[in-house]
Amino acid sequence: MNYLANAGQILIDFVFGILVGLIVLRVLLQLVRANFHNPICQFLYKASNPILMPLRRIIPAWRRLDLAGVVLAWLLLLLKRVLLFAMVIGVPSFASLAIIAIADLIGFVLMMMLILIIVRVILSFVGGDSYHPVIPLVFQLTEPVLKPIRRRLPALGGLDFSPLIALLAISLAQALLVAPLLDFGLGIG
Repeated sequence: MNYLANAGQILIDFVFGILVGLIVLRVLLQLVRANFHNPICQFLYKASNPILMPLRRIIPAWRRLDLAGVVLAWLLLLLKRVLLFAMVIGVPSFASLAIIAIADLIGFVLMMMLILIIVRVILSFVGGDSYHPVIPLVFQLTEPVLKPIRRRLPALGGLDFSPLIALLAISLAQALLVAPLLDFGLGIG
């Protein structure tokens, strides 16, 4: 029976990872004001509009942040945790689940940024002058994180150490923010 639970957990992680990834990417792309005519942006908007548009009637945006998208991503992670806990030990209290889902959402965004920064570094090594629609989006999504670091770093002979500092900061945020929040949520139980 444990094998079925493991397979179910893999499927749940995969499906909810895709759904949350779509929503979080859309929210981040709106935050950085990415080019709406990019084919990838078009896909994200078309894929998420049926769910987000009704939710936007209830939850308005705050400045450039799409709060409906944030709430939807949080609700999806909440549902994911309910399903995972139901398969293993039973469902904990709503307060516990809410805090765990917040930790999951912050961790998801941090992991996405970490991956995007690594992709940007690789693109800078192999020559990111291609006309593929992903390349400008990677640069647009990572620039708000890297630009403030780049401004504070002294010039070091043309080398850009801002991705290294950003990766270190993301790792520290995962260890000092996400992990304690997750432990707190699990402790409420």
